[in-house]
Amino acid sequence: MNKDQIKGTLKDAAGKVQQKAGEVINSREQQAKGIAKQVEGKTQKAVGDVKEAAKDALK
Repeated sequence: MNKDQIKGTLKDAAGKVQQKAGEVINSREQQAKGIAKQVEGKTQKAVGDVKEAAKDALK
């Protein structure tokens, strides 16, 4: 795993927590921020996946 995969996974998890917290306190703003953070994390993880696949292909 590379650092983009790790950071992306952590952002996704943090976004899920933030979204759930927003649901609990009934805050649409926090829910939206959580969803946005999840998307950012999934995108960063996908970039890391591509980098890892490229690195493996060059071996």
